[in-house]
Parts: sequence; structure tokens; C-alpha cells
Amino acid sequence: MAVMCYLATLAVGALILVDRAVQNWTSGLQGEATVQIRETKGIDLEAEVKKATAILKATDGVLAIDILDQEAGAELLRPWLGDTAFKALPIPRLIRVQINQSKSPDFVKLGNELKQSVKGATLDTHQRWVSELAKTAGTLSFLAWVILSLICLSAIAMVIFATRAVLAANKGTVEVLQMVGATDGFIVTEMNRHFLASSLLAGVFGSVLGMLTFILVGNFGGFGAAASSLICLPNDGSYLHYLSLAIVPVLACVIAVATARLTMLRMLRAA
Repeated sequence: MAVMCYLATLAVGALILVDRAVQNWTSGLQGEATVQIRETKGIDLEAEVKKATAILKATDGVLAIDILDQEAGAELLRPWLGDTAFKALPIPRLIRVQINQSKSPDFVKLGNELKQSVKGATLDTHQRWVSELAKTAGTLSFLAWVILSLICLSAIAMVIFATRAVLAANKGTVEVLQMVGATDGFIVTEMNRHFLASSLLAGVFGSVLGMLTFILVGNFGGFGAAASSLICLPNDGSYLHYLSLAIVPVLACVIAVATARLTMLRMLRAA
């Protein structure tokens, strides 16, 4: 049961981290757009940047713009191209546009206006990336729920076998209790106390071990503070994720006690 709770904590924690990461990424992408101006022959790139800047400033729903110089564009390419001589490459100029999400601009109209007025200009609203992130998050969440379901089924099967073993080992005691008039419900209640204590202890141990795993992975696994931040309380008051982690040992107790009780009642009545 401790192993099952450990695996369940890892699955729930991974689900929380995926959800939190996708929310952070999508909120950043949805709040911004990018204008790219490619360098072509016969144009003054700086003049085209000024034209695009004037159009963006006159557009409703645009909060702020940030013009990135060529060095900033080269830094974006450096992870893929290494220390290539960027001066020999036609690096496009980028303009980061901060969007008012409550009153976003008409992107179709803005994109057409930029194409017509600014040579080599294209507007990227990041919607394709948001869609891909949402699909990836959905797939990972589905896999996490499948893993949790398999863990619950494995825990139920494990408790059934453990219950049968306990009844077989205490067959003499059970027969004596039945001879003195003890009901099946009394016998099951007395034996279920041991299952409750054992499952609670195992659930807490497995959950704490799972949280320690996230701390170690975050500090020494190359993931920075992403994994270790799982134990930090949120600033926005959304404690639902942390409640789901606390439910793991409780759910382990419910599964153990309910499964053991049903199994024992069935075996005692069949005896």
C-alpha cells in the first residue's frame, strides 16, 4: 500500500505540474503576439519597423510593444545554430506585442494591414502553439488518470489477497468467535481496525516519500524549481491541487477498509 500511495502521489504531482506549466505557458502566449519583419532586397528594414510600430500603436487592444534588435534575434537562434556568424544571415526583426486579453484586437484585420503596409511583415498570434500545448496537456492528463486507475485496481486486488491471507492465518480465532455467538459484522469490524491503521500508516509514508521525490528531482534532477515548487503554497489561494495530494492516504484507507470488509463478509458467509 505504501508503494501504491507513492506511485499515486507521483501521478497526481505530475498532473499538477503539467496543469500549472500549461497554464503559465498559455497565459503568456495568449497575452502576446509577435510581428516578424524579414529582410529583403531593396527595402530599408528600419523604416519598415517604424511603419509596423505606427500601425501597432494605432490599433485598439495593443497595450505595449517592444522592438527587439538584431542581437536579441540572434540570441533566439543561438541555441540551434551555435556561434554562427549571425551578421552574414538575414535575421528578421521582431516586435513583441502585449495584448489586452479582455479586449483583444482584430488579428485578421491587423495582419492584413501589416502585410499591405509593411514589406516582409507577418503577424504571429501564437494560437497554433496554444492549441498544441492544450493537446499535449490533454494527452498527459489522460495518461495520468489511466495510471491512477490502474494503481487503484492494483490496490484493490492486493487488499483482497491480503484479506484472504489474514482470514486463513486466523481461522481458529474466527471459529472460536463464531462459536461464542459473535456476528460476522463484529468480527469484520474488529479485524478492519488493523487494516485501517496499517493502510493509514502506509498511505502517509508513501505520500511523504512521493513529496520528497519531487523535492530531490527539483533540486538535483535538472528541473530547477519546477518540481520542488510543488510543496510551496500558492499565492492565488488555489489549494485544490494540494488537497488532492492530501486525499491520497485517505483514499488508500477507504480502499483498504471497504475492500477488506466486503471480502471478509463474503468469505465468512460462504464458510
